[in-house]
Amino acid sequence: MINESLRSGYTLPVFACASAIAALGHLQKKDINNTVSVDLIKPSKVVDIPIEQVAKISFNSALAITRSDPGDNLDLTRNTPVWVLVELDKHTQVDVCKQILVKGGEGIGIQVNNNGKYAIYSYAKKILQENLKKYLKPTESIIVTIILPQGKKLARRTSNESFGVVKGLSLLGTTGISRPLTAANQLTAYQKELAAKAKQFNSLVFCLGENGLSLAIKQGINPKKVIKTANWLGPLLVAAGFQKVAYILLFGYHGKLIKLAGGIFHTHNNLADGRLEILVAHGVKMGYPTIRLQQLLKSSTTDNGLKLLQDYDKRMESNWTEKIYQSIAQTIDQKSRAYIRKHTNVDVKIGSVLFGGDRSIIVSSNYGKMIMSNEVCK
Repeated sequence: MINESLRSGYTLPVFACASAIAALGHLQKKDINNTVSVDLIKPSKVVDIPIEQVAKISFNSALAITRSDPGDNLDLTRNTPVWVLVELDKHTQVDVCKQILVKGGEGIGIQVNNNGKYAIYSYAKKILQENLKKYLKPTESIIVTIILPQGKKLARRTSNESFGVVKGLSLLGTTGISRPLTAANQLTAYQKELAAKAKQFNSLVFCLGENGLSLAIKQGINPKKVIKTANWLGPLLVAAGFQKVAYILLFGYHGKLIKLAGGIFHTHNNLADGRLEILVAHGVKMGYPTIRLQQLLKSSTTDNGLKLLQDYDKRMESNWTEKIYQSIAQTIDQKSRAYIRKHTNVDVKIGSVLFGGDRSIIVSSNYGKMIMSNEVCK
């Protein structure tokens, strides 16, 4: 449900596309006014985007700048300058599939788990290709380099690195419209989705974000049973209890799900953290060496803590990672089950699967394995 009083804006790929259109038009000696028209493709709508600056860099290259406006969304890219450099070449004939080459420049993230490719995803490529090709002659080709001057700095405030994107921001988005959702509206939408799916299935899979969702589907889980929860795990666990769901599989990034083992059921960092403290507490519980516990507590992130455990296991040929994370997973199940019972007086079987920043499964709880192996979720 969208709050109509809030203003919609546009996603980053739209501003990158507008900059590219302006730079290309400048090279082709067209009059570039204060705005350019961009076809959003999805949705099918043409919008006017303000152009902040455009200038020729060399005889065949030009740079244009727009500024990100996500509307009333709480988005860290608000007012971020989006630079695009366009280089134009002329040939006798050009393969239409090779007319437009899109590259990442400064501030665009690198996918370390995908051969170092730039984090420019399908919608961004599509909107650029569809909008730019209509301005090109059959004898022209262009190289489009997208630059986010503040990208590296802003990326430090995201969890991109945990999911294998480093040195900048991702050019994400599946649509051109950035629609604002209030917290209450977002939770209501998730609750309605849960209620509808609970009528069809006695088991559901909770995924915190897109990474968990895509990985769960790759593991063979029925996408129709998946609920994307964002940070609303507590209220949605309670909603599942009221809907009499029999089984829930919690499928998520360890740096988020670990909070549930500490009784933290709203996982946004602004509300509560304690991740490293929870990790260390389970290290103590399993008898991990004291000197190693002290190093673990000094880790800057849970991913770094996990790496310390894994490196120590490799060196010592031990299995501390498995023991500590199995303890965390079992505690997640127990606390989540108790949380639902406390608020609804309904007993729901909970299993959990935790994965790392490299998108590999770290551990599955006993119930998590049972739910997966019995194909309850498939």
